[in-house]
Amino acid sequence: MRRDGRPVFLNLFQIRLPIPGVVSIAHRISGVLLFLSIPLFLLLFQRSLQGQAGFEQALGWLRNPAVMLLTLILVWSLLHHWLAGIRYLLIDVDVGLERQIARRTAWTVLVLAPLLTIILLGVLWL
Repeated sequence: MRRDGRPVFLNLFQIRLPIPGVVSIAHRISGVLLFLSIPLFLLLFQRSLQGQAGFEQALGWLRNPAVMLLTLILVWSLLHHWLAGIRYLLIDVDVGLERQIARRTAWTVLVLAPLLTIILLGVLWL
């Protein structure tokens, strides 16, 4: 609020977050995605344990392009959440608190998560 009582227009697209802030927001988003994907994983697991026909059906679902895209997003989510979590654990024990090191570790998380996703899915899908 301004001093005259009028609200301030805050354009979120004009705010430039520092890279550690971007990693923090992506960490939260990846955690929510992982949490919301639990029912899907349970459904696929339950279906795959219902014998040969159920396993083939679950495999057919996983070969669907939309589910493959969802798998790509969830694998990125898992890897990003894991790498950022390690980064935050190190910060909790006072490792990497300096500005340059914090930026470097944030960039490392942002680069490694998609790279490892591509490598992992390349190995699994080929």
